[in-house]
Amino acid sequence: MDVAIGNVEDNRRRVVDKLRTAAESGAELVIFPECVLTGYCFNSLEEAVPFAESIDGASSDAIAAACSETGAHAVVGFIEKHGSNYYNAAMLVGPGGSGVIGNYRKVHLPYLGVDRFLSPGDEHFRVYELPFGRVGINICYDASFPEAARALKLLGAELIVLPTNWPTGAWRTPEFVLNARGCENHVNFAAANRCGVERGWEFIGRSKVIDVNGDTIAEATRAGEEILFAEIDLEAANNNKIVNVAGAYEIDRLADRRPEFYRMITAEASRSRGAD
Repeated sequence: MDVAIGNVEDNRRRVVDKLRTAAESGAELVIFPECVLTGYCFNSLEEAVPFAESIDGASSDAIAAACSETGAHAVVGFIEKHGSNYYNAAMLVGPGGSGVIGNYRKVHLPYLGVDRFLSPGDEHFRVYELPFGRVGINICYDASFPEAARALKLLGAELIVLPTNWPTGAWRTPEFVLNARGCENHVNFAAANRCGVERGWEFIGRSKVIDVNGDTIAEATRAGEEILFAEIDLEAANNNKIVNVAGAYEIDRLADRRPEFYRMITAEASRSRGAD
């Protein structure tokens, strides 16, 4: 969907309306873009602060009410205020009085838009057990780091959702990267991007759903607002052993890992090795 920068009330109303529309057509999980409640292209933290909310604010209350009304779950991007810090976050909201089930703060921040002024996520990755399966959350630029999706897979995720704001220059992420993330982790992936133009930045749509083989099973256009529906086999993410030819061509992208060779990925010293 398109977003009106700085107009939280209108964005919230439209999120609730679209959540209801999607749920009426059978959606159990409705995913919205990154910063969908606020807009993204702020020029300073001071400009963005008036539109930030706590996780228990007016928006989460309104979305929780809509989830209870429809029976659906929702993932909604917003700018979170927590103490003196501000985060690019995504709330996971559910029905039946559960309200806010979880909240994810974007770990990897590009030098772009409001991310230039926010604090990076400060909590470990987490997977949420929902009535239909196990769901993890990344946000936008997180998908450029294979470790983020791998961490969620190792925690048991059957589906990774990705609220995002892809501008024109990010076209390779929906074109190539997400399919690789699904395939290399044998996990389903669902990305919700925004559309429209904000302060000269054009966003490319192309929301996308990918299965555990890395195949695209649904993709939106670039043309404008659109609700993309997809039915996902979450259980397939647990069948990690792929038998192409029994006894001759079998792979398991978890069992075949060799973590003892990967330690340099998390070693603090590796950050400075390029200068040695």
